[in-house]
Amino acid sequence: MENYDNTPLSFKPGAAVDNRGNDGSLVSVLKTLLFFTILMITLPIGLYFATKAYLFEASLGYSSNDSYFYAAIVAVIAVHVVLALFVYAAWNEGSRQWREGKQD
Repeated sequence: MENYDNTPLSFKPGAAVDNRGNDGSLVSVLKTLLFFTILMITLPIGLYFATKAYLFEASLGYSSNDSYFYAAIVAVIAVHVVLALFVYAAWNEGSRQWREGKQD
């Protein structure tokens, strides 16, 4: 009887096989996602309170109601900037991985 063992020679018991590609690219994508998630939470909130208190009320002398409105506009603009930066980074990450895959 012949033994047909298809186990690769470099197989190590207990090692997980990753079919998603390069582990380095997965870690890189997760780091990018985590960075933009933290940025999306902290930047608009921080800009809202900073511009309300220091720019609109203290420096420009706006009333409390007006400063709420203008600070909210600044926060919304910050959200859009972070989203645009995320799309740009994701687009470049994808095209870089595509170019690296084509060179193989």
